[in-house]
Amino acid sequence: MVVRIKICIFKQLFMSLLKKIILVAVLLVHAASVWAQAPKYSNEFLAIGVGARSLGMSGAQVASCDDVTSGYWNPAGLLGVKSNLQVGLQHAEYFASIAKYDYGAIAAPIDSVSTFGVSVIRFAVDDIPNTTQLIDAGGNIDYDRITTFSAQDYAFVFSYARKMFVPGMRFGANAKIIRRKIGDFAGAWGFGFDAGMQYDHKNWKLGASLRDVTSTFNAWSFDLSPEMQDVFAATGNVIPENSLELTLPRLLLGASRKFLLGKKFSILGEVNLVNTFDGKRNVLLRTNLWSMEPLMGIEAGFKDIIYLRAGLGNLQKAKDVFGKDVTTIQPNMGLGLRLKGFSIDYALTDIGDNSVALYSNVFSLRIDINKKPR
Repeated sequence: MVVRIKICIFKQLFMSLLKKIILVAVLLVHAASVWAQAPKYSNEFLAIGVGARSLGMSGAQVASCDDVTSGYWNPAGLLGVKSNLQVGLQHAEYFASIAKYDYGAIAAPIDSVSTFGVSVIRFAVDDIPNTTQLIDAGGNIDYDRITTFSAQDYAFVFSYARKMFVPGMRFGANAKIIRRKIGDFAGAWGFGFDAGMQYDHKNWKLGASLRDVTSTFNAWSFDLSPEMQDVFAATGNVIPENSLELTLPRLLLGASRKFLLGKKFSILGEVNLVNTFDGKRNVLLRTNLWSMEPLMGIEAGFKDIIYLRAGLGNLQKAKDVFGKDVTTIQPNMGLGLRLKGFSIDYALTDIGDNSVALYSNVFSLRIDINKKPR
């Protein structure tokens, strides 16, 4: 009798939660028509992804992530951190090493039912030549007047995860502070929230992550010298004005399952659906208000020591050099090695340059730190 009562209570809670998720999705679609003038690709440096394990699986991580990188993919997964402190580090370079992408994070359990984490992301292009003062007052070209500046994007993410009273269910949330800076000419401060949930059902793991729940706001301010404004006007460039930039919500849904093949081998597969509500995007399914992109990843493990990974993502419709419509897809692959408290992962993205994205080699490190017993 008690078991039946618990099952009924769980069904009611699950149906109530499902209705809320559907309601949020409907509200997002409705709000997209109101936000139609908002930028479609704001804060895109936060959509690159972190962790070579995750990138090797094409970012299909919403349901299965259970380490320090969960602060990025789905904060509910931070409850998978079992050590006293877990540290994650990554460095990657894009566009022939012009752009640098750095990531660092820590996560630690607070008690048996809650975990916190802090993540820092930096994406920057350094040493950009500033040629606005190349010509002096006499009309002469003076290369000594060339200076350099950096275009830097920072994200500081504070995460919290907690087990729910429903067995197998976890909830997490992020508070994000965004800092974007272009030399001494322009800068922006932004703030936003993420929310995530994971649920274990038999051998399945289900996940949902709602990024930028209330929209992330970036307030831009510009400080151009009178000389630079004159150069902008003389060269036909628009002089920027202080403005507010919005990053609209994005809903990620995922399901994963792990299969054990004997005592030594295992295979984990995951499928994610990335839903955006900022208008038509160049993805598989798209409407004027809503677009959906699928992601697929697989991980084969041997004794939980060696891992081989692969994934497919970035499925887009594009045009070739002859103007013919083609469908492109980005295949990724990766390797992982776990030795005691150390995990080293490698990912090669966009194998064979099959998509419009550029390929890159990504390495990441994860360290588990445990207190020595007295």
